[in-house]
Amino acid sequence: MTVKISLIAAVAENGVIGKDNWMPWHIKSEFQYFKNTTMGRPIVMGRKSFEALGKPLPGRQNIVVTRDRNYKAAGVIVTHSVEDGIGIARDIAKKEGLDEIFIGGGSEIYKLSLPDADRLYLTEIHLKPEGDTYFPPFDRGDWKEIKREFHPKKEGETADYTITVLERKLPKG
Repeated sequence: MTVKISLIAAVAENGVIGKDNWMPWHIKSEFQYFKNTTMGRPIVMGRKSFEALGKPLPGRQNIVVTRDRNYKAAGVIVTHSVEDGIGIARDIAKKEGLDEIFIGGGSEIYKLSLPDADRLYLTEIHLKPEGDTYFPPFDRGDWKEIKREFHPKKEGETADYTITVLERKLPKG
């Protein structure tokens, strides 16, 4: 069985994905989409993203990538390269009969895993906020859009958004 590598990210119109180690918007329904999409599947993330969450994401095996060889955190697998994180996630997926793993950020982890990605789950946030963290640039021509779904903001949310799913057109490499 082939295990797909999927990146999942909420990205503002100006490429911003974060400010001060968190997202510069509040969209509860988009958080729910993230949870529903990744539930039950291994998720690889960087240390800063993990620490911003404050705890492991429930119902998913969390794999945290850090350069710090002494880093430890309860309830997660710690590894020291994106390649190792993806390998561990794939092994878990194969053992559990799953066909997909997720990359959940942050910016550097997305950048390093994008060349190997098969699918992108991009929530396009209809805002242009200030930020200090960006999704890496990529050639949209290399990807085929397989889903586009607009969501108006709900009460208490800061923006409308569009869920977009892209699949790589050609084999990687």
